[in-house]
Amino acid sequence: MDYFALAQAYQTPLYVYDFDRIAHTFNTLKNAFKARKSLICYALKANSNLSLIHHLAQLGSGADCVSIGEVRRALRAGVPKYKIIFSGVGKQDSEISEALQSDILFLNVESEQELYRIESIARDMQIKARISVRVNPNIEAKTHPYISTGLSENKFGVDIEQAKAMYIFAKNAPFLEPVGIHFHIGSQLTDLAPIKQAAQKIAKLAHSLLALKIDLKFFDVGGGIGICYDDEQIIAPYAYAQAILEALYGLDLTIICEPGRLLVGESGVLLTKVVYEKYNGEKRFVIVDAAMNDLMRPALYGATHKIEPLDSINTESSSSARTSSTHTKASVCDVVGPICESGDYLAKGILLPTLKSGDLLLIKNAGAYGYSMASNYNTRPRPAEVGVINGEARLIKRRESFEEMIKDEESLLKG
Repeated sequence: MDYFALAQAYQTPLYVYDFDRIAHTFNTLKNAFKARKSLICYALKANSNLSLIHHLAQLGSGADCVSIGEVRRALRAGVPKYKIIFSGVGKQDSEISEALQSDILFLNVESEQELYRIESIARDMQIKARISVRVNPNIEAKTHPYISTGLSENKFGVDIEQAKAMYIFAKNAPFLEPVGIHFHIGSQLTDLAPIKQAAQKIAKLAHSLLALKIDLKFFDVGGGIGICYDDEQIIAPYAYAQAILEALYGLDLTIICEPGRLLVGESGVLLTKVVYEKYNGEKRFVIVDAAMNDLMRPALYGATHKIEPLDSINTESSSSARTSSTHTKASVCDVVGPICESGDYLAKGILLPTLKSGDLLLIKNAGAYGYSMASNYNTRPRPAEVGVINGEARLIKRRESFEEMIKDEESLLKG
């Protein structure tokens, strides 16, 4: 992939996604579950670009959505309504009614209060609401506290006893149809044991619900499988599938999984240009044109993304003429952006050679929670996005302009 040409054509900062890699990862996960009925629902929160969602929809993917906006995106991108799930702890009444009207697969219910609201809205609409209950298995996911979701201290889901009561209520409610059971213990998971433990715990609950004549059809194991940002040992899709299948022994339910990061994280890079270097005493900073508004993960989670000078990357076209001859022995530096926050960094304490203004850096594994968390902080336009398939690059999101950022404000100011 000729990143130099892409940076020249579309400028930097620039997100670039390898759609062929996304397809390979999707098919690998899909094949891991081929022994059972299964549905992969891509978690839109990881990256919600319409072209990317459409690409996955063509591969057979469904969609895991956490807002009505994401439901609309999924439908607009061509995901069939019967493959769309609506999750999230704070669904508004208007979102619930629109989701029911859209006739999506089901709503994942996060609390008793939400279940009662869905029942009331469904009754008013005279529509039967298909639901699944998100059960919190109270299992430590061994991930960052901000992305752990399966402990009792987290805001997500209900405990097992609450879940039983909710299913019994739903079974007896004329406008509710309990069709699934759901859990999700966290994101960027690199240890299979907690996933296996949670699956076994929720499978046991599923057995008890079926004994109560609650006609479950779906077993939703959530998502959260991690990728290798630094030196993590990742979970192989086959091993993941086998752990789930083992837990589901004796249950004839369709498995749903909701990967986001796994499908798109390693497919994406963020290209950024060096503005200049500076030293504060002996402290070296490499200042680049990307910032925390473009890639929030390092500032938010202390997340690690490997960064490499572009001339050290093997590309399909020769880059020898572009390679800087002034690079010297690597030294420790922080890679920082132009934003007026000390937390505005993309990497800390990494080794990079001496860099000059205009040199390009490649920030790796930025396909998930990169653009989707981007903002206009400091009135900075969000970057462009490019998708590459079969070696052909296509612009899938234009870089914002200043005029686009202030259009609504300006019209109101003049009004």
